[in-house]
Amino acid sequence: MKPNIGITDANRQAVSEQLAKLLADEFVLYTKTRNAHWNVEGPDFHSMHLFFESQYEALDETMDSVAERIRQLGHYAPATLKSFLQLTHLAELTERTNDSLGFIRELVEDHNSIIEFIRGNIDPIGNKYGDMGTSDFITGLMEEHEKMAWMLRAHLK
Repeated sequence: MKPNIGITDANRQAVSEQLAKLLADEFVLYTKTRNAHWNVEGPDFHSMHLFFESQYEALDETMDSVAERIRQLGHYAPATLKSFLQLTHLAELTERTNDSLGFIRELVEDHNSIIEFIRGNIDPIGNKYGDMGTSDFITGLMEEHEKMAWMLRAHLK
C-alpha cells in the first residue's frame, strides 16, 4: 500500500531520488570516517581514534534516518556499495597522509559538499515538491553536518 500523505507519487519519487543521493553521500562519508578511525597514525593517535569513532557513530544514525525517510515516502533505499558509488557526489578515495590532519582535511571537504547539496535541496523539496517534512528533516541534517565540520575544522587551527 502506497503512502497517502498529501504528496503526489511523482513528487515523492523526486524527493526519494534526492534522498538516495544523500544516503550514498552519507555512506561514503561514514566509510571514510571509519577509515580514519582505523588507520590514523601519529602522536595524537588515541585521541583522534576516539574522535573519529564519535563522528562515525553519529553518521551511522544519520544514514539510518535518511534510509527510513525514503521508506516513509514509499520507496526503497539504495543498499549496495555499487549503488552508493553510482549515486554519491563524493570521491571514494583521495590522496592524503594517514595522520590526523590529512584525514581531517578530507573529511571537512566531504562535509562541506554534503552541506551544499542539502542546502540546495531544502527549498525545492519543500516548495517545488510540497514535502515540508523532508525539507525540515534535511535542514536538521545540514545543521548536524555543520557542527561535525566545525569540530573537524577546529583541529586545523
